[in-house]
Amino acid sequence: MDNLQFFLDNLALFLPLVLLEFLLMIAAAIHVVKHPHYRFGTKAMWLLIVLLVQIIGPVCYFVFGRGEVE
Repeated sequence: MDNLQFFLDNLALFLPLVLLEFLLMIAAAIHVVKHPHYRFGTKAMWLLIVLLVQIIGPVCYFVFGRGEVE
């Protein structure tokens, strides 16, 4: 019961972070699906990283994986 109270007390902090993480994941997943070129790796690899590695996956994709637009 103590954990539930902690969560409820900090809901104003958790909700924006969860929303930001979700929006970043969706934006990165859409970019992976639509973008044909990557610096390294494949579409399937980046999609798994973006969807399964919480907030670090989308950030890594945008920093390291996204290729140049031709």
